[in-house]
Amino acid sequence: MAAARRALLTGATGLLGRRLTFALQRGGWTVRALSRSEGSVQQRLGAAVEGLVWDGIHVPPEALEDVEAVVHLSGEPVFGGRLTRARKQQILSSRVDSARSLVDAMAARQPAGRPAVLVSASAVGFYGCRGEEVLDESAQPGQGFLANVCVQWEQAARAAEVLEVRVVLLRIGIVMAREGGALAKMAVPFRLRLGGRLGNGRQWFPWIHADDVVGLIEAALEDPSYNGPVNAVAPNPVRNAELTRVLAQQLDRPAILPAPALVIRLALGELADELLGSRRVHPGRALDAGFRFAHPTLEGALAEALSEPSGRTGSATPA
Repeated sequence: MAAARRALLTGATGLLGRRLTFALQRGGWTVRALSRSEGSVQQRLGAAVEGLVWDGIHVPPEALEDVEAVVHLSGEPVFGGRLTRARKQQILSSRVDSARSLVDAMAARQPAGRPAVLVSASAVGFYGCRGEEVLDESAQPGQGFLANVCVQWEQAARAAEVLEVRVVLLRIGIVMAREGGALAKMAVPFRLRLGGRLGNGRQWFPWIHADDVVGLIEAALEDPSYNGPVNAVAPNPVRNAELTRVLAQQLDRPAILPAPALVIRLALGELADELLGSRRVHPGRALDAGFRFAHPTLEGALAEALSEPSGRTGSATPA
């Protein structure tokens, strides 16, 4: 029998990383994960996953030994506090410097020992706030701190193309998943009967279910037609007011207390634009490649993400 292919993951113990690990294992891959904590990989992902310690920036040389694919998901959380100068530097370095380190580690290897593909996370923040403009992968970057981070992040990853490594840049939208993340935060005020639209509610909300992010990563690893930027968003975007209505309906709660834009800006400062800004992002390349979304509609995605865990072990949707 042929030896299992090996994939190197950063961010493997996070929400998307865990799901991806289990999906890759089902697909016959061996997974090697970089983690800041020794032993946490096996504790959270199981003994079959090989764990290596890193500091979140510098990739140990042995990490790329016998690796056919790399998936780079790690990065300092954006919504972890106000955007002070120090936090901005942490957010930037955790993405850009780590991507550069990955590419440097690839360059240090002989050409035959380099991975064939690098799938690097990016974000729809690349586009900035664009109102009603439909944004496919050909759209130019927007303005603002997070747009600038995404531009540098993608440039750092694309340096691997010089090494003849295929590079896929997943511009990920707001991820819907039962394990936590954005949906858990959004659901809290609704569960307390304090939910409502943000600002005027007309801003476009680029969302995607976690299953479909994982599916796109798997497709990008296997299909050489995936190259360059790929918008990882559902094909049916909604405005914030529609998100509010559907989320309230799924939770059987009212949605009558809108959050004024001024209050959001006072609370979040520069980050407020990430909630109040409009990004009408279209998954053009995924659709052109024939990708079939498991959860194309918000109603179906929220129904699954807000349901009780199935209790399955090692599934794509771990409890």
